[in-house]
Amino acid sequence: MIAVVVGILVLVLVALIGFGLSIRIVREYQRILLFRFGRAIGLRGPGLILINPVTDRTSWVDLREQFLEIPRQSVITKDNASISIDFIIFYKVVDPTMSVLQVANFANAAINVAATTLRSIVGDMLLDDVLSKQQEMTASLRVRLDEVTERWGVKVTTVEVREVNPPVGVQEAMTRQMSAERTRRAAVTEAEGQRQAAVTLAEGTKQAAILAAEGERQSAILRAEGLASALEKIRSVAVGLDANTMQLQYLDTLKQVGVSPATKIVVPFELGGLARGIQDVLADGHRASAAPSIRTRPWRAASGPAAARRTIR
Repeated sequence: MIAVVVGILVLVLVALIGFGLSIRIVREYQRILLFRFGRAIGLRGPGLILINPVTDRTSWVDLREQFLEIPRQSVITKDNASISIDFIIFYKVVDPTMSVLQVANFANAAINVAATTLRSIVGDMLLDDVLSKQQEMTASLRVRLDEVTERWGVKVTTVEVREVNPPVGVQEAMTRQMSAERTRRAAVTEAEGQRQAAVTLAEGTKQAAILAAEGERQSAILRAEGLASALEKIRSVAVGLDANTMQLQYLDTLKQVGVSPATKIVVPFELGGLARGIQDVLADGHRASAAPSIRTRPWRAASGPAAARRTIR
């Protein structure tokens, strides 16, 4: 009885172990290539997969994009310059069956293919082209690698150059060239700044001169308008004056000029005419003062009240 129970327990344990070995859980980004008696019978997954642990063998394949670091490679350019290049390859399995059946170790195979392809491409390029045309170099390297890995069921998606180290002498020359280029750019920038400053200053001076001229013009216009208004006022006043008043104004002006310390006097009219005008004024004044005495002489010579009355009339 005990032997039967032990036998049953052993059978149950073996069944559980066999069932555990028969179950495979395949994730979404994974696939299983199933071999039965050494023959590939197809892909399995994703999900729960049951296999025969006695006759079946599995090979796991990851479908996600992965990267492969290529060790630093020393290559020689077309102009015999020795440089070292460090780059990365990004790849993705597109055919899981081919990736298992056609290549034993994809990483090692890709490293060797990448190294030989890099030497072939860089050997046809000049050093300046390697340094300045890295995009073209990586694109050509990706195409060449993809042609090789395509038969392995692997797609090379991207090739990125991380570092390019030229020889020490070339690095020193590049440093000097960069310093000279920066000096040139600084000189150009400084000259451009000075030119802009000169243009701005000249423009400011021009605007200031224009504003000053405009101010002077406005001031001259205002002065001319004021002078014209004053002359018009003087003319309107002078029209109402008689000749005698004007002659007296001339005399008063000459009196004020005579008081001034100036040694030269410019008189804007003829002195002869002024003298005649003054003579006429004096004569008129003399006649005006002499007229009453002539009219009163008959009154003084007459005698009697009647003669006085006639004279008064």
